Amino acid sequence: MADFHGVFPYLISPVDADGHIRTDVLGRLCDDLITSGVHGLTPLGSTGEFAYLNNAQRTAVVRATIETANGRVPVVAGVASTSTSDAVAQAKAYERLGADGILAILEAYFPLGDAQVESYFRAIADAVDIPVVIYTNPQFQRSDLTLDVIARLAAHPRIGYIKDASTNTGRLLSIINRCGDGIKVFSASAHIPAAVMLIGGVGWMAGPACIVPRQSVALYDLCKAKRWDEALTLQRQLWRINEAFARYNLAACIKAGLAVQGYEVGDPIAPQAALTPDERKAVEAVLRDIG
Repeated sequence: MADFHGVFPYLISPVDADGHIRTDVLGRLCDDLITSGVHGLTPLGSTGEFAYLNNAQRTAVVRATIETANGRVPVVAGVASTSTSDAVAQAKAYERLGADGILAILEAYFPLGDAQVESYFRAIADAVDIPVVIYTNPQFQRSDLTLDVIARLAAHPRIGYIKDASTNTGRLLSIINRCGDGIKVFSASAHIPAAVMLIGGVGWMAGPACIVPRQSVALYDLCKAKRWDEALTLQRQLWRINEAFARYNLAACIKAGLAVQGYEVGDPIAPQAALTPDERKAVEAVLRDIG
């Protein structure tokens, strides 16, 4: 199985007024992120607004990311659906495009039991020959992954990773204690990544890494070197981004931050709202202070 670790930015999905993916903008961003030292790219995570894109748009995002990466870093493509068969079809399609892994996300309209949640993720992993990262975000998911389900899925030969966005770092330690080497843990930026690295995490998949890639990689390197005092000093600086973004829509914040940096990524997809001028100024101020 591939060794995924480090900083995987959750990429934005730049869309023009006609609904077309701005592949040139996305390609430039991916190239710059790779140059900044990130360890992988994740199109169609939460910051990628996967829930607001149609199938053709999602495919265009994944294809552009894979083509730009060109094997320099792994691409872990997000798959999300309310339907198991549709999720399986997406995963197979992205594998054919050349994705190195799948980030499996469960959307649910009606509530599901543990057996149904487990079967959804297991079906995706059964359908592909590349590693699968299971994703849990109880803030947005109607049916979450319990520790029991995670432990059973960890035994699957292609499920080797979990990205947990619960913001509950104690839960991450429970997963590590329960599953051992069976599954590796990626955190969200909201967990305080340095703390997750300290307890045994392997990195983080997060939208803010799109706008502070060099600092994110520097934080990872400090953690890997166990230079914890320096890591925590940098983490305290970067935490200001999380504090600012917690007040607003995440995709809107990342897109506003990238616009400040010169990327024509456009506004978040309707009916989401773009940041107001005052909100943009708040994001700009944090980025300016962090440098």
